[in-house]
Amino acid sequence: MAIERETIVTVCCSDIAGQVRGKGFPARELESRRRFGVGWTPTNIMINCLGRIPATPFGAEGDLMLVPIPDGDITLDYGDGSPVERMVLGDILTMAGERWDCCLRGFLKSALDQLEAETGLRVLASFEHEFWIDGGEERPGDSYAASSLRGLEPFIGDFIGALRANGLSPDTFLPEYGPRQYEITVDPALALQAADEAVKLREIGRSVARRHGHHLSFSPVVTRGIVGNGVHIHFSLIDAAGKPVAYAADGPGKLSPVGASFAAGILKHAKALCAIAAPSAISYERLKPHSWSAYYANLADRDREALLRICPYPEVEGVDVAKRFNLEFRAADATASPYLQLAMLVHAGLAGIREKLPAPYLSSGDPGTLTQEQRDERGIGDLPRTLAEALDALQADRAAMGWLGPVLANAYLIHKRGELDMTAGIDMDELCRIYARAY
Repeated sequence: MAIERETIVTVCCSDIAGQVRGKGFPARELESRRRFGVGWTPTNIMINCLGRIPATPFGAEGDLMLVPIPDGDITLDYGDGSPVERMVLGDILTMAGERWDCCLRGFLKSALDQLEAETGLRVLASFEHEFWIDGGEERPGDSYAASSLRGLEPFIGDFIGALRANGLSPDTFLPEYGPRQYEITVDPALALQAADEAVKLREIGRSVARRHGHHLSFSPVVTRGIVGNGVHIHFSLIDAAGKPVAYAADGPGKLSPVGASFAAGILKHAKALCAIAAPSAISYERLKPHSWSAYYANLADRDREALLRICPYPEVEGVDVAKRFNLEFRAADATASPYLQLAMLVHAGLAGIREKLPAPYLSSGDPGTLTQEQRDERGIGDLPRTLAEALDALQADRAAMGWLGPVLANAYLIHKRGELDMTAGIDMDELCRIYARAY
């Protein structure tokens, strides 16, 4: 009897390391697996980006279920007879069918439910990804140049096509400032869907690149001294009817009171948020002055070096500015899970709304030109300069630790400090090479 090739479906989750891990089963079993999924182990969440578990609070005990979610499927069928690649995103549940404390997707769902229950508001979001690909040609003067796309057309076409075939709506694809660096954006969606799509986009990008014989990396720094890859998180607020509520034409920075308080909450907890949004040993090689990333905890209008950037919008007749108005968090990178990043931004923003924080100071120009006293007067704080400093700031922020909850907070700190211990003493150039392969 001839062998009939079968397709494997991998049900997977995005974990603390920002990696997508899971277990596979024959595709013919997918529908029966949608209820109970596959068995999972608590300590799996402690695997770091180096493939190690330096320490775990869970030991070898415990059992969980990794259960496929509706609309979580990823199918890559190139129509040429090559094997079809199939994945499906999942939630990590207890054996009683409840959300596990360290299920990051479930953590985001809880944050969004809490925001809506307390305020009636929902979040629209989009993750703007920058990446490096070895198939790009590196030539002097190619920043943003059309010439840097030449030779990559087959990859680009398949990447965009694969995104669309999997339900994503590509918006832009462009050459970026750095050599062999590109950016891709998708249309905004409700926050949970946006995070799902961010996970899908990364996996689809890596798979399509590999098919074309390329290595694609979302690592925050591929080459030291060269502008790094960020994940800029765009977000806005809508009410139950879908009406935008973050914009006010007469507000400071055109922010409504609720939009201003949401932004102020993020800035208040910016140091702790960095431990979540930029959580690798090399993330802080990107967060430096004059590198088109964030270095201070500030809000600014159309400034690409602000932590929170008020994005541009057309001010022409017939354009509903409120629908286009959004903020951009610029300290994030792809060594983190999109679910955890967005959940913590939501928690911080909700805290700002609860406390009715006033609108943050709208900075202009480089905060580095100000004295420390002037920055203090304007409420412009410093961001952490290392992951170790960021983790200390997270642990010291009682509110942020409370949002995570005791189980996830403890696991997260153990995980990231273990990663730091493993990478201590490794030359930065070598670290960049390691992370470029891992991400």
